[in-house]
Amino acid sequence: MATRWTTSPAVRWIALLLLCAAYLQGGLNKAMDFNAAIAEMNHFGLSPAAPLAVAVIVLELGAAALILTGFYRWLGALALGGFTLMATFVALRFWEMPQPERFMAANSFFEHLGLVGGFLLVAWHDLKERANG
Repeated sequence: MATRWTTSPAVRWIALLLLCAAYLQGGLNKAMDFNAAIAEMNHFGLSPAAPLAVAVIVLELGAAALILTGFYRWLGALALGGFTLMATFVALRFWEMPQPERFMAANSFFEHLGLVGGFLLVAWHDLKERANG
């Protein structure tokens, strides 16, 4: 009984939604407060800030939509995985921080690596499913 419930399409979709939740929230927040999105780019020294903010919004929302709809799910998963990996090295350079910030940033850094692993699993599973017909 537990297997039937945990392998249902609804549970799979909820799991994918939870995996994408931060990107949906981040993309929507950036879109609704574009000045804050530009400020975030500037905070991390990314330039040109406005075009990069637009690119991040499109990436976060677009890749999450691919994952949730199943249309090129593997591509959306690889895009968010790659984005997360790059953003982690930009935003969470814990090795450069003093304590106590270092402790919290290191935890977040490795949590983000876990997200990257989750996206790689989604891509792997989707590509394997497509290969098997």
